[in-house]
Amino acid sequence: MPSKIEWTDETWNPVAGCTRVSPGCQHCYAERMAKRQIAMGNKNYEGTVDKHGRWTGKINLIPDALEKPLRWCKPRRVFVNSMSDLFHEDVPDEFIGKVFAVMGDWKCSGHTFQILTKRPERMCQIVLKHIIKPFPNVHLGVSVENQATANERIPWLLKTPAAVRWISLEPMLGPVDLRPWLGPEIFCELCDVACPECPYEKAVVCDEDICDETGYLAPRTLDSIVVGGESGPGARPMHPDWPRSVRDQCQEAGIAFFFKQWGAWGPNQSFDHGLGRKNEKEHYFDSRNRVYRVGKKSAGRILDGRTWDELPAQGKVADG
Repeated sequence: MPSKIEWTDETWNPVAGCTRVSPGCQHCYAERMAKRQIAMGNKNYEGTVDKHGRWTGKINLIPDALEKPLRWCKPRRVFVNSMSDLFHEDVPDEFIGKVFAVMGDWKCSGHTFQILTKRPERMCQIVLKHIIKPFPNVHLGVSVENQATANERIPWLLKTPAAVRWISLEPMLGPVDLRPWLGPEIFCELCDVACPECPYEKAVVCDEDICDETGYLAPRTLDSIVVGGESGPGARPMHPDWPRSVRDQCQEAGIAFFFKQWGAWGPNQSFDHGLGRKNEKEHYFDSRNRVYRVGKKSAGRILDGRTWDELPAQGKVADG
């Protein structure tokens, strides 16, 4: 269905249901949406959340949704599984293969499919095992919320063959240094061993013992970063310097940066809604930085005087 998410046009949900895995899941919007869908009688979401609206871990496959993108004529950006995680441990390999088959169909060549996961190890294993060559219209990404989850998930993403690799830093719950992954890291195309000391500009080859053949090395890096603060009930505030730092890191590395939103909390300079400060909650980070709970719409998505809407080009040639 058409989406209000700023970095996509459409959502496509062949799977429903999930399981919380890290602090970023604490106020998951998809849980609230699933509870609403159940109340509306949507059987695709039956059993996915409990009476408190929290994921139960039950996964529902929705085969009838698989062919939807094949019927879309107008090219669009498609967020795959906004209501689940395609690489959840209970989604069968065979079903994931069917999702990839649709994305790789010639009828979908004009669409750009945007995938996010918090389970990048399984994504890496499945792509390496079953996908012969990355589809140029499939962008693989991971969701991270702090430095710990970045350290855990990004290396797996870089090991995964993909046309475009991207990060969603939402909700951003702390400062994150992405610089270790914004420069090219070298991987052997055959054995997938990282070889960061090799000069990738030269015709170097992999000499790892586990590689049975001579494999040419290829640079891999992140292509796009999306940053956003948390919104909705219980939203946690984002320090104004956190997204600024990531933006500066991206600019220095020449990586696309997209600022999605401040979230429920916004810094004073980001909005002008006419409400008195006495009507709003305040959060002090330090003597120079405070944010106000004014709601997502009022907080907006202006960062230092402008919007940041950089996204990787659609149809980028796969580099492995």
